[in-house]
Amino acid sequence: MLTYPVPTTREEKFTIIHTLKEKLLISYGENIIAIGVYGSIGKKNEGAYSDIEMHVVTQNGFVLPDNEFIYLPFKVELDCNEKSVLIQKAKTVNEMWPIKAGSFIHIESLYDPTDFFSFLQTLPMQPTDEEFKAAIKKFMIWGPFESMGKIRNNWENGNHSYLPLGTIDFAWEIASLIGLANKQYFTTRAKTFEESLHMKVKPSGYEELVWHILEGKLEDKEKLYQICETLWTGLNNWCKELGIEYINQSLDV
Repeated sequence: MLTYPVPTTREEKFTIIHTLKEKLLISYGENIIAIGVYGSIGKKNEGAYSDIEMHVVTQNGFVLPDNEFIYLPFKVELDCNEKSVLIQKAKTVNEMWPIKAGSFIHIESLYDPTDFFSFLQTLPMQPTDEEFKAAIKKFMIWGPFESMGKIRNNWENGNHSYLPLGTIDFAWEIASLIGLANKQYFTTRAKTFEESLHMKVKPSGYEELVWHILEGKLEDKEKLYQICETLWTGLNNWCKELGIEYINQSLDV
């Protein structure tokens, strides 16, 4: 068995985190606006095998490439953005908002002389209800609608072995929609399904599908297919209740 990835303590992680911070400041000096840790370390709930995720914010016009690497025993991701670019990312609402918003809110600052991160943390919750609805509408078209088509194709073609994978993809997409509709982000991708079940606004049929996934009940392909069909109906009724119409009534191009 390979020895890596290996467990490390929070103290060990912060040893390399501070080393990276100092190297960045020595190399790029005043071009760096702020450096902070996000992800599970930023939320102070990391595990022994968690990777290190860092925001590196630079002056507008000074571009550093993202850098993701393994330096045993650590896996490190340096997310480098110009100030204006990171601000725009934090304000953007799309299908990944429920997963990404927390990365702009839960940050442990390492270097931030202008208190930039305090400003950044306010941005993900600023978009209007209409912006969240627009994101749901857009994602319904290329996400769940397309996924349901694949589920029906494979069911009718007899490729029933696809159903477990298709079901999980379908449920994850709807979990993202639920996060958007409730304007709530998930604390971690690993708890997306569990946390979505506790959100107030959900489509009919969602809970049944998610519990089948969480309990590993994926063997009965016909049952999975019928649950997906039930949820698909519930999802479309839910969109109507939210005032979201994603199907064009005229052929405008």
